[in-house]
Amino acid sequence: MKTVHLFTGFVFLVASICCVLATEEVDKDVVFIGKQPHQQHHDKMEHVALFNHFLDKFNKSYDTKEEYHRRLRIFRANLKKIQVLQETEQGTGIYGPTIFADMTSSEFKKHLGFKPSLARPGVSARIAQAVIPNITLPTEFDWRKHNAVTDVKNQGMCGSCWAFSTTGNIEGVYAVQKKELVSLSEQELVDCDKVDAGCNGGLMTNAFETIINKLGGGLEGEKDYPYKGSNKACTFDKTEIRAKISNYVNVSRDETDMAKFLVKNGPLAVALNANAMQFYFGGVSHPLKFLCKGGVNNLDHGVLIVGYGVHSYPLFNKTMPFWSIKNSWGDKWGEQGYYRLYRGDGSCGINDMVSSAIIE
Repeated sequence: MKTVHLFTGFVFLVASICCVLATEEVDKDVVFIGKQPHQQHHDKMEHVALFNHFLDKFNKSYDTKEEYHRRLRIFRANLKKIQVLQETEQGTGIYGPTIFADMTSSEFKKHLGFKPSLARPGVSARIAQAVIPNITLPTEFDWRKHNAVTDVKNQGMCGSCWAFSTTGNIEGVYAVQKKELVSLSEQELVDCDKVDAGCNGGLMTNAFETIINKLGGGLEGEKDYPYKGSNKACTFDKTEIRAKISNYVNVSRDETDMAKFLVKNGPLAVALNANAMQFYFGGVSHPLKFLCKGGVNNLDHGVLIVGYGVHSYPLFNKTMPFWSIKNSWGDKWGEQGYYRLYRGDGSCGINDMVSSAIIE
């Protein structure tokens, strides 16, 4: 394989980990940071070769030699972060140089956008709490298999994750209630939700509130109000609304309750700490707490939980529960645009801010 020939001597996953991951769907044209101490020291030439492969893979280029070398330095620093994530990984998560590997932390944050500081205490206090259905949970469930999830979208370099999480939730709940899957407009929220800050961030609960009180209770379709990836003037047309909501609720932080509500009502709008996502390739991600802290103030990305499942380790007769999460960075990131995160211990704050629209 081309990558192997280019980067002989670079650290690969140890054989035992490869056995465990035999059933995982992982990009084969990547270089993994492994766990063997004697393989952790790489000379500059290997980093340059890896960086050049990264540029080829993602079709990136820079205008000047100075910028090339600046990005190379950032890339090297990020390789160290990748190594720490991989060496301390508690699950089957695989990390490496994604399309974000030449970005600083501040640059990467432009691809996020969840902004806890925009929460309004008065509004938050009156949000209804979801009624959790009394059901027996199936071992696994995924709304993608029930025509309630649209294709993976791409927010670009606009901090509008909150809008994508909101539309994804409404798309799913609408599909469950009305038996019709419609792709809805994120740009309507970016342009017209004045409580939030467009490409500078927002909250899903603010968006639900705005839809109900300022936007006629609904959203236009993606085709009628297409995504631009930047702040524009609001051109909302009430006559073009494709899906309406009547209310919204906060969902319990208990992850079993979250699963019950999801199975009964549809995908969940959630926020998380995206620290491990910057370099995620695949597998069930389970970072150490100090690398991916929970708590409202550590949440920085809005996403959509579409289902859950259990990953099996046949070799060790063990299992690992996970959430299936739809992201908004296109289908070339992660597992065809999706992220699997460990389920059951509040990993990366996945259960700290959970909400959903209600359609009656």
